[in-house]
Amino acid sequence: MAAAEEPAKRRTGSSRATGRRPAGEPRHRPSKGAAWVMRTAAEQLTELLGRAPDSVSALKPTNDGWEADVEVLELERVPDTTSVMATYRVSLDKEGDLVAYERTRRYTRGQIDRRG
Repeated sequence: MAAAEEPAKRRTGSSRATGRRPAGEPRHRPSKGAAWVMRTAAEQLTELLGRAPDSVSALKPTNDGWEADVEVLELERVPDTTSVMATYRVSLDKEGDLVAYERTRRYTRGQIDRRG
């Protein structure tokens, strides 16, 4: 009897389904991904401001497209921690075209954000 149980143990132990998405479950992926939207927002803001963004600190899909918060170096100072930074809120439509932007915050690079 022990010999008959051995093959069953091997089959059970060799399951490859662990950690995978169930076969019938759809994969949700926006038509244009977040990385593409981040690059697009940064490129278009660069054209408008004449300054390259430091980073994209927030990104979220909206009903009309995407919204991103982009960090930009506005005034370079020495030491670097005293340089003036700004956060811009950028709105993009579903095709990735920038439709609006506004500066929402100015701060020194070394400043710790005490909000939330």
